[in-house]
Amino acid sequence: QVQLVESGGGSVQAGGSLKLSCAVSGDIISFTAMGWFRQPPGKEREGVATIHTRTTSTYYAASVKGRFTISQDSAKNTVYLLMNSLKPEDTAMYYCAAKRRPSPYLSAYLSGNEYDYWGQGTQVTVSS
Repeated sequence: QVQLVESGGGSVQAGGSLKLSCAVSGDIISFTAMGWFRQPPGKEREGVATIHTRTTSTYYAASVKGRFTISQDSAKNTVYLLMNSLKPEDTAMYYCAAKRRPSPYLSAYLSGNEYDYWGQGTQVTVSS
């Protein structure tokens, strides 16, 4: 059973930074991609960032591009999300997820329906 455990969430003022971590119980290279998703209060879940585990190619949602950076440490089986210039609208529960199968379309990598394993989430709150 694959387990994903997020950490690093917290409360920060607008303009600040946080770095989320996702520790994976298995070998992350066995997955096609790892992704970060978020669900703001009262809203639907949305894809934030994804990384192809073998090529380390990354893809971001337009709302976070240039502010967030996804990365991985294969030796530690850990995926990170560095969040800079945080805004109040970034407030959400953030989830890490693992995707087994490749998809032909890049946009699919930000679709939660494409992912097989999920963590429990870590809360990020940004105050103005």
